[in-house]
Amino acid sequence: MRGAPQSVAPLRAHLHRNALVTSTDEEVGFRSARGPVLIALMLATGLIAIESTIIATAVPSIVSDLGGFAQFPWLFSVYLLAQAVSVPVYAKLADTVGRTPIILTGIGLFLLGSILCGFAWDMTSLIVFRAVQGLGAGAVLPVSVTIAGDIYTVRERAKAQGYLASVWAISSVAGPTLGGLFSQYLDWRWIFFVNIPLCLVAAYMLRRHHKETIERTHHRVDVAGASVLTVGLTLVILAVLEGGNAWDWFSWQSLTAFGAGAVLLVIFGFIEQRAAEPILPLSIFRRRLITTTSLISLGVGAILVGLTSFVPTFLEVSAGATPLIGGLAVAALTIGWPITASQSGRIYLRVGFRPTALIGLVTSVVGAALLWSTAGSPDAILVAVSCFVVGLGLGLVATPTLIAAQSSVEWEERGVVTGANMFMRSIGSAVGVAVFGAIANSVIARSGGPESAAAVQSGSSAVFLAVIVAATLTIAAGIVMPAVRAPSA
Repeated sequence: MRGAPQSVAPLRAHLHRNALVTSTDEEVGFRSARGPVLIALMLATGLIAIESTIIATAVPSIVSDLGGFAQFPWLFSVYLLAQAVSVPVYAKLADTVGRTPIILTGIGLFLLGSILCGFAWDMTSLIVFRAVQGLGAGAVLPVSVTIAGDIYTVRERAKAQGYLASVWAISSVAGPTLGGLFSQYLDWRWIFFVNIPLCLVAAYMLRRHHKETIERTHHRVDVAGASVLTVGLTLVILAVLEGGNAWDWFSWQSLTAFGAGAVLLVIFGFIEQRAAEPILPLSIFRRRLITTTSLISLGVGAILVGLTSFVPTFLEVSAGATPLIGGLAVAALTIGWPITASQSGRIYLRVGFRPTALIGLVTSVVGAALLWSTAGSPDAILVAVSCFVVGLGLGLVATPTLIAAQSSVEWEERGVVTGANMFMRSIGSAVGVAVFGAIANSVIARSGGPESAAAVQSGSSAVFLAVIVAATLTIAAGIVMPAVRAPSA
């Protein structure tokens, strides 16, 4: 393995690149020297977090105004697709030209996409402009996490990541609320226009406060690798997202998309072996720590989408809960996450990364089991408590494993490693949507159709059981993860 996970060499290697890291600046918070950068990162993360929740409650208003009811699922799919396929490219560029130019590019694309979405004239144009937003999000999220890894020591990163995770907790409540308010009292277009001031403020603060110096050397951009990877991933993820929805799993469309995507990904592997500066160095996956933490991130993405996608429908149909109550039950998960994420440093500094992640995974399995046990007699409070327990567990998984991966490499690889982690979580979400959806639809079809509360209850129960299986399988990756202790600084 390149680098030394048990040392602070990767941290020292970056000191000359970022003046905000000092040996005496141990405080993590808004009033510290790095506080303005942390605020800017939270604002940037907030753009992505709010956008992932605010549009859901506005869909009826959008469809009423623009039409295209059959197309509206693409508002979510195309955003996820554009974000997922662009992450590896941005991650490599962040290691090549620096973090600031890439995150500012992402914010700029997200701003452009938001403005265009606000002026969309039909559903097709709105879907296209959502793809532009997704391309911006693909840069903002992983580079934000990478910058946090740059400016904070291993001891401090858990608390810093807790701040970033808290943005998702706030957005899970604020997003649906704002979406409903804008749709009911103003206009649905304001769910996109509200991003304009947030983008401008985040970009200004990052440009002003995040100082980095990059050695100006000539770089050969891996255009061929980036192009083939993007097209290949697009086809595979498209096939996963639309399989069983837009077309049958074994239709010619599905088989063609999977086959062509797989061939392109194989070609990508050959291209990367010969590239002078590969866009995604496959050699990083020869390191057991990177591979296992990426697999854990894959599982985290699947667990998240399994709960956030099915809990609201489960409560609304089976228990007669309102959409707001269903949303708040899921929000309990994103409230529990930052609580343990911010405190996970105390644990992994004492016992190591792997035991911390295993504690979190077991906790998530317990929470999912509690949720599954409530399926027979659905109750919003019990469901919220179960989701909260899952969130507590995931906070002990996602943050420590990401920090373990970041701390094992030097500055020039940290963006790629962080991007790989974020990318695998996106893949887990995409695959989870397809697999859990297929399970739910299969059970619902046998139980009397989607109009039946009992059928939806049975389908949701099957999904929650599948989440338990996914979390249990993820434990296997945690067990084989190298026993790396956190550096002391």
